[in-house]
Amino acid sequence: MLTSAIRTTRRLVERHLPDSLIIALLLSLAVIVAAVAVERQSPLAVLQIWGNGAFSLLALSMQVLLMVLAGIALAGAPPLNRVLSRLASVAPTPGRALVLVSLVSLAASLLHWGLGLVVGALSARALARYVAVDYRLLVASAYSGVVVWHGGLSGHVPHLIAGPSHAYADRIGTLGLNETLFTAFNLGIVASLCAALPLLNRLLRKTGTTETGTQPPDNAAPTPRCPRFSRPVERLEHSRWLSWLVAGLGLLFVLNDALLQGNGLSLDTLNLALFAVALVLHRTPQRLYTCLRAGVDNTVSLVMQFPLYAGIMAVMAQSGLALSLTETLIAPATGASLPFWLFLSAGALNLLVPFGGEQWLMQAPAVIPAAEALGLDIPRAVMAVAWGDAWSNLIQPFWALPMLAITGLKARDILGIGMVQLLVSGILISAGLLWL
Repeated sequence: MLTSAIRTTRRLVERHLPDSLIIALLLSLAVIVAAVAVERQSPLAVLQIWGNGAFSLLALSMQVLLMVLAGIALAGAPPLNRVLSRLASVAPTPGRALVLVSLVSLAASLLHWGLGLVVGALSARALARYVAVDYRLLVASAYSGVVVWHGGLSGHVPHLIAGPSHAYADRIGTLGLNETLFTAFNLGIVASLCAALPLLNRLLRKTGTTETGTQPPDNAAPTPRCPRFSRPVERLEHSRWLSWLVAGLGLLFVLNDALLQGNGLSLDTLNLALFAVALVLHRTPQRLYTCLRAGVDNTVSLVMQFPLYAGIMAVMAQSGLALSLTETLIAPATGASLPFWLFLSAGALNLLVPFGGEQWLMQAPAVIPAAEALGLDIPRAVMAVAWGDAWSNLIQPFWALPMLAITGLKARDILGIGMVQLLVSGILISAGLLWL
């Protein structure tokens, strides 16, 4: 009965869920109307907020776009594909393939959320070519690793409040990572998810198929055997030394900045490292360009949705909708149950504002007083919000877009599976927040 119910859910989502761009458009209209109707804002004022906020995340949008392009470049690199194909010898059966791609994605996401999306997508593509497994389920299993990112080394909210000048430092002080990421309850949640999700994804293979037509795209660049150059500029376009020299400089900078300078892996250094590796693997600038041109169409939806969600974020923050939603959802909380309600409120808000740091800034004016009034320690309250933000990404199509662009799927292909993963991971995270 459970298998039948899950299969039915998948079928309904795959058939009837709108495209992620349509979802973003509908959410934009809903938030604008709600700001006018619920918060009693004037339509012109809300329109002004929405329009001014639409392009407030241009830097982040370019960073994410470059990350996706780097992933597409790596996916089309023949040397890397040959290495990744050896994964099939480690996981020759569907069950093992699902477990392996889940573990790889979880491990990479704990290091950096962007790395988890790219590595997970590349692993899913590689395994799908050699194992008879439902490709959509394989990609959904890879995407499930994103649920741990806020409890890992790149968690935005824990790092935000660890700085001495964060927005609420005068109220809660500076909270070190030993009070958030490296606490027993957070490590316990991470461990439980890393154990449970691979097993869950393996069990879900009974609800999948191996239909043709849902296979990874082939965007590998052609490799000419003996190119002939009629102009000097063509020698530069096909120059290996130019690619290797620039790639070497890029990797040298990343190693120095991340390790020697102690800055860790940021989205900028991750992108530089990925593109440097792509240059080396493709050997010449022309082959890299050809590969990117073959896969760039998949990035269009991502580019268009960033302004939409930025506009939604601005309206939610400046109209008071985010604060009202948080206060409403945590109203039933007691001292013992507050972590659960904070977690739930953050998960709900993340469906509208899928940006962790900005979401915390919106919710903190309600979260901090509630935690103080009900006797909940601030680090646990903060991590409840952080985990809620990461948790509902399983059914929020926005952060799935980078992985979908690399794997060639649509949001509807994986979000039906994400609903099951959401339920199971939600139980584990809630238990950890309440009892560990």
